Amino acid sequence: MTSTKQNAQRPLYRVAFSRITGKDENGQDILAKPREIGSVWPRKNGKIGALLTLDLIPSELVQRQGVIFLMPVDAAKGGAK
Repeated sequence: MTSTKQNAQRPLYRVAFSRITGKDENGQDILAKPREIGSVWPRKNGKIGALLTLDLIPSELVQRQGVIFLMPVDAAKGGAK
């Protein structure tokens, strides 16, 4: 079901997680391919801030064995303005 009201509300960011798979020769973390785990939505009624929704919580996240990326949603591709 698609409505005009639903289309007006789009996420601000996509949330991705990439686990650490090792270290390179310079001691920098080597990251796995990021996987989308959620999104960030604007609050309603003009309230300041945003809401983070996670569809998945990787076990490596709580063990601090990875990083989270926030990727802006492109308005031209159907995302937030």
